[in-house]
Amino acid sequence: MTIRNFALVYGIVFLLIGIAGFIPGFVTPLEPGDPELGVTAGAGRLFGLFPVNVLHNIVHLIFGVWGLAVYKNTAAAITYARSVAVIYALFVVMGLLPVLQTTFGLVPLHSHDIWLHLLLAAGAAYFGFVVPRQATAGAPRRAA
Repeated sequence: MTIRNFALVYGIVFLLIGIAGFIPGFVTPLEPGDPELGVTAGAGRLFGLFPVNVLHNIVHLIFGVWGLAVYKNTAAAITYARSVAVIYALFVVMGLLPVLQTTFGLVPLHSHDIWLHLLLAAGAAYFGFVVPRQATAGAPRRAA
């Protein structure tokens, strides 16, 4: 898969997940013991697993639109992949810290979100950092 295809796939997936978070049939109530949220609109567990709320869904939509906006430009797709890798790795760390696992009550980042965000960050890191390096390593060098 090319870096551009990566941005397209991530963009589509993020958009679909963002939209699914707004469909009540895909969201079950939060579980007892889940951290309290200050923003309870749309709060629940997407597919019964992943804690979301309206702001979380909007974040997914933003990453989806961003991926679709950049997929035709290789340099922009690399920046997108690197940004997703760093931001989602940060989300993993935040989800592990009780004081930050709800982003100060705004966006839930705990529970199953942690491993999912780790997988998303790892995939993005591969396409953002490894694939471009491999492509330039195999390219012929120009004389100076």
